[in-house]
Amino acid sequence: MSDPLLREELFDAAFLDRLRTLALRLRKRRQLMRRGAQSTPATGFTREFKDYRHYSRGEDYRAIDWRLYARLGKLFVRLYEETQELNLHVLVDTSASMARPSSAKRTQALRFAVALAYLALSAQQRVSLYSMSHTVKQELPPLRGQGNVEKIIQTVARLNFEGFTDFERCFQEFRPARQRFGVIFVISDFFGRDVGTAAEAVARAATWPGEVHFLQIVHPAERSPELEGEVELAEVETGEKRRFWLTKRDVQRYMETFDAFAENLSRTCASRHIDFFQCATDEPFEDRFLDLLVRGSALAGSA
Repeated sequence: MSDPLLREELFDAAFLDRLRTLALRLRKRRQLMRRGAQSTPATGFTREFKDYRHYSRGEDYRAIDWRLYARLGKLFVRLYEETQELNLHVLVDTSASMARPSSAKRTQALRFAVALAYLALSAQQRVSLYSMSHTVKQELPPLRGQGNVEKIIQTVARLNFEGFTDFERCFQEFRPARQRFGVIFVISDFFGRDVGTAAEAVARAATWPGEVHFLQIVHPAERSPELEGEVELAEVETGEKRRFWLTKRDVQRYMETFDAFAENLSRTCASRHIDFFQCATDEPFEDRFLDLLVRGSALAGSA
């Protein structure tokens, strides 16, 4: 069962109303590239009425709108736009570092997951939800229809955050359906066994069919810790503890290393045509969610 206290913390009574407002704001941003017909070999296309034009001699007479002819006495054919049904796959990192020592990362990550799912369900797209730690697990089968938003919320509210994330294994095991164009969001801090683990696994993600986004959730204290002097640090995923004597210069070097880690991951993603987006837990969720989609996504075009 989902945790009612966690559910209330994450998704208060006004949360869905804010999501509806976000969806409306997104539709107003017409500078986003709308994705009509997708140039992929995937199946799952539907036909959506677009406009009329005059009938030309030799065209298939079955395309004529005879009701319009009865009213106007002129021959018109109906134009359709082929729109592809998208599959949204949301992978949420459920390792211990996403929830400890601060739960703010978990809160931000799950709100992004629900908001993405809500946007897709509202557009009648299919949504699948996965957890990701030492292995990847499908938490929900593909769902369709806005009425399934509550099921998404209940599922994320009972996710258990513990252990570590094996990116290489998870990215290898994750196999989105190849018969449909997919939009894939990986929501994580991308902290692996060592600094380069996530970047090394990007090659696996580049083989997934569809559009891939990496959303990195970070806490300000992870980049800029307020530490000095003798401290004992505990690794939340392994329990390992170490004592350090930290100077301001040590903290500065750490910050430079953290920025280099994120920059390397971003560059590696770009080289593989994967979108990389970083969000801090102290940034306004609604604004950053719109920023994420404005960068360009077939999911935004379906809103």
